[in-house]
Order: sequence, then structure tokens, then C-alpha cells
Amino acid sequence: MTRLTARFWVDAYLARLRFQEVPAFVTAHGDDTAGAVLVKLNTLDGQAQSFHRSYDLMSGDRKWIEHASGAEADVDAAIRRQQEFDPDLWVIEVEDRQGRHLLEEPGLE
Repeated sequence: MTRLTARFWVDAYLARLRFQEVPAFVTAHGDDTAGAVLVKLNTLDGQAQSFHRSYDLMSGDRKWIEHASGAEADVDAAIRRQQEFDPDLWVIEVEDRQGRHLLEEPGLE
């Protein structure tokens, strides 16, 4: 199976969010070709969640799973720790009071 570059996926994800009028920003630009992507959902009430893509060895499917959740400062700290481990990491911050991140939509896995 052909894999999309990280940059292509990020650009497509940001376009989909814009179409739904969900604000989002690249807060860390990772490797354009093979960087992993972490999505932070900021609900603008002091709480946040972050998600990363995981590969299910049994089914071969890729899915988004929670990386961290709780107070925004705690989620930010978890993201910083991940960036120290992976300097090629992309971080996308989505800001939505309704908690929309669209990661469950087809084509974003």
C-alpha cells in the first residue's frame, strides 16, 4: 500500500478542518516525508486531549488513539516529552469548544 507523506496528510487534514470551520494550527513542523503526527484537541476550557495514530497488528488497520488527556498544561507536557523522543514529530492543535477533531472521519486514518 502506498503511504502518503506526512506533509500531504497534514495539509489535507487542515483543509478538512477549515471546511468544517474548525480552527487548527501547526505548532510543530515535523519531517515532511515520514514524520509522525500528533493532534492536540484544545476545548478552550482548560482541558485538552492529544491523539496519535496507531497500527493494529491483528487487523492491519491504522486508527487514532488517545495519547494524553486532562488539564491543558499536562497534555502540553506530554507532547513536549514526545517531541524530545521524536524530533520529526508534527503537532497540530485543533481548537474547538464542541470537541470536534474529525479524526474518526473516513480517509483520516
